[in-house]
Amino acid sequence: MGADGTSRFDPAIGRRLRGLREARGLSLSELARRAGVGKATVSGLEHGTRNPTLETMYAIAGALSVPMSALTLDPGAPAGAASPVRGAAVVSTLLEVFREPGATYEMLRLRILAGVEQTSPAHPPGVTEHLSVIRGTVRTGPAAAPLTAAAGEHISWAADVPHVYAALGGEEAHAILLIRTPHDPPLR
Repeated sequence: MGADGTSRFDPAIGRRLRGLREARGLSLSELARRAGVGKATVSGLEHGTRNPTLETMYAIAGALSVPMSALTLDPGAPAGAASPVRGAAVVSTLLEVFREPGATYEMLRLRILAGVEQTSPAHPPGVTEHLSVIRGTVRTGPAAAPLTAAAGEHISWAADVPHVYAALGGEEAHAILLIRTPHDPPLR
């Protein structure tokens, strides 16, 4: 994380992104269309001239049908090698990646900033999120019907729809998020 609170750009994200896009036979334009982001954004990420936001990273990962860790980590690298990624309200730090034959699980530490709500794009079908609040109170879940949880409480939802994150009560909140991304066929 930079001193100004923005995400530090990891140039390897661009390399991974380009590799995943090319492996799927997608042009920059087609990936941008599927992700709902500008072609210049995808090109800038691939060339290392743009800092990724959490919202953009999830949109691109969803369009590629991969967990976000496929963009932030080389296969076999420890989770600690991934840089934190910041969205409008959430600073996300990857803690661990668990892979099983049918799914990838990403465990993240979230710092949810006070006074702003973040809407995250829909993940591919079958993705679920499981959030445990450590400190503060959080409104999260599907944008159309968010739920509230306080410290010590847990919320789960199908994340294949837009979903929100907001800290309530004027103070930032802290949580652990587990994202389950099914895959068939298994990821390479």
